[in-house]
Order: sequence, then structure tokens, then C-alpha cells
Amino acid sequence: MIALDKTLGHRKAELLSYFRSRAAESLEEIKRTYGTAKLNEQATAINRAISGTRSTLIKALTQNAAREHWHNQEILQCTLMITYVSYVVMLESRNEVWPYDFMAFSRRVGELWEPFCKLCFEFPLSDATLFIPPLFLEVKQKLTNEIDIYIEQLPLAKEQQVELKGYYDKVWGLVTSGEIQLELDLHFVSEDHKYVVDFKSGFGSNEKGNTNRLLLVATAYKILEEGYRCLLLVRAEEDKNNHYFQTLKHSGLWEAYCGGEAYTRIKEFSGFDLQWWIKNSVNWQADLQPAMIQHIELNKLEQYLIW
Repeated sequence: MIALDKTLGHRKAELLSYFRSRAAESLEEIKRTYGTAKLNEQATAINRAISGTRSTLIKALTQNAAREHWHNQEILQCTLMITYVSYVVMLESRNEVWPYDFMAFSRRVGELWEPFCKLCFEFPLSDATLFIPPLFLEVKQKLTNEIDIYIEQLPLAKEQQVELKGYYDKVWGLVTSGEIQLELDLHFVSEDHKYVVDFKSGFGSNEKGNTNRLLLVATAYKILEEGYRCLLLVRAEEDKNNHYFQTLKHSGLWEAYCGGEAYTRIKEFSGFDLQWWIKNSVNWQADLQPAMIQHIELNKLEQYLIW
């Protein structure tokens, strides 16, 4: 039984033992259920099991913290440690049932880094407050109403006004031929400014579609009167990213930051020095099991564990 007190954020070894024991129990059941052939199903099941263990532990911790009136920093430090340890065991366990290749590992690290950073905004040490992003349908309706009012004020015959609105609708038809999601990874208010944030582990050769989506989404936010600021925070240092990152950085739509600069922005807005915490608490080489480290080195995956 793990004691859910304020020291949990410093009890990494105990948490590693707990998560590995839970993972071992889950793996036995998963292998009985799916056999040895269904690797994808096994991988999904073990990831889900460890995520469930993490969620249960964090929920119990936050309930205890609320009862004892902990400070957000105390909750955050414990939650970060629980989350990091769960990532260690999740990577080990998934690799045991289905060894990672280059693409799967890089994608997985990106999936883990984003929610890890967001924890700083779930338990902020600043005035940062989360908000629900607008729907694109709301944005479209607002702009449509504005253009209708403008067209009706033009010195044109009624037929011409109708025709002009028809052309406007055709343009909307092109823009909305695919679904446009204005929801990004994080949305928060700080000092009366609204920020929308997209986290990226890094930019590779397959980012063209995502880059175009981000440009479109940022454009939608920029034309709203609320004065949204769009932040792009990237784990990899700038020289490790390709031209797609540069496209976004120089677009005039995104405020883009890489590596240490990304952590500086997280500290600026959340009040917590996540880079300092990582430096003092995260040690993949020491915390991952030797077989996992050997696999990472053999497949040259070390760059994805530079957090």
C-alpha cells in the first residue's frame, strides 16, 4: 500500500516497484487473453492497464490533497513523479510484448510529452486558468453574420447582394470541405489574455498535413476579436526540426519555441519550473530496465528521451 502523502514526489523507487508489480499482473492476464500472436492488442491492453493504474493513483492523491489542503506545487510534484514513473513502466512493458521500431517510439514519446507538460497547467502556481475552446461552427456563424451585414449595406441591388452572398458561401464550402477542429492541446487564460497551445515532440518529414492544419487553425483564432495568442511548444531543439517548423515559426501566426525556450514559456505561464524538475527527477538511463536501454541504444532512439 502506497502512502499518499507529500513525500510521494521523492519516492521514485517505491513507485517504480509498485507500477512494475501492477504491470506484471496485467501482462499475465493480457497474454492469457490475447495469446502471443496479437501484438497490437497486447500493446494496447498493457498501455491501457498502466494508464488506469496511474489515473487511480492520481485521483486518490488529489482527493487526499484536497482533504489536507495541499499547495498546488505539492500536488504537481507528486503527480509529475507518478506520471513519469508510469511512462517508464509503460515503455518497458509495451516493448516487452511488441518491441518498438523507430516510428512507433518517436510517435509514442510525443504522445507522452504533451500531457506531461499540461500537468503544470492543471495545477498551476500562477493565475493560469483553463477554458473551453470555441467551436469552428461558432466562428463561421460569427463571420457569416458580419459579412451579411456588410453586404446588405453596400449600394447594390438585392439580386446582386444575394449573388455576392452565394459566392461567399462557395468559399466557405471550400474551406470547410474537411472538418476543422479549433481544439488544440491546451487552452488557458493568463492576465486577461487567451492562449491556445500545441505541443509537439518534434517536426519530421511527415508533418506537411499537420502544418497546414495548424496554419488554418491559427488563422481562425487570429480573426476572432478576443485576441488569442497561439503558442507552439516543441520538445526537440530547433536544429533537430525541419522546414515545417520554420514555416510555422515565420508565419506570423504562431509564437514557436523549442527545447529550453519551450520550458521557459511553460514556467512563465504556469509558474512551475518544469525543466528544473526534469533535470532533478528524470533519468531514463538509470530508471529504465537494462533490456529496454539496450533496445533503445541498438535502434538509436536516444534522442527521443532528451526531455
